[in-house]
Amino acid sequence: MTTQGMPSMDPRPTGVTIGTYDTYAEAQRAVDYLSDEKFPVEHTTIVGNNLRQVEKITGRLTWSRALTAGLASGAWFGLFVGVLLGLFTSDGGWLAALLTGVVLGAVFGIAFGAIGYAQMGGRRDFTSRTAVVATTYDVLCDLKFAEEARNHLAKLALKGEVAPRLPEQSS
Repeated sequence: MTTQGMPSMDPRPTGVTIGTYDTYAEAQRAVDYLSDEKFPVEHTTIVGNNLRQVEKITGRLTWSRALTAGLASGAWFGLFVGVLLGLFTSDGGWLAALLTGVVLGAVFGIAFGAIGYAQMGGRRDFTSRTAVVATTYDVLCDLKFAEEARNHLAKLALKGEVAPRLPEQSS
């Protein structure tokens, strides 16, 4: 049920493909170029195809790394709490509040880091970064504006900045 005058909340993309790009940065540049050319970009959509979750292993996780990470994150949180408490103290006690926050934060950070690492039981002894990436990115446009958008993107390709992928030929 939609309210009259309100945009639809349907997340599925609509429109025709006006360009397919190998990277998100290229697709973003294409839409940015359309915007620079005063094209109504609210009629475009960038869609990632063939999504994959990629986990890049950044190192080995050891007791010392787990405790150090816990200490660092706890100290930063303690610094934040200490600053907040220091703002509401009188008689120049802000330094004591700040130091107390950092020390207590570091102690609790080490404790939580140790508990978390111990609970892993050696099942995940590495650190990593995770990202969702797409194989290609389509730029879609409402049919009403597609020809104009393609003309603009052709000019961008002629400039040599960003060119869409050529459609794959079927044999």
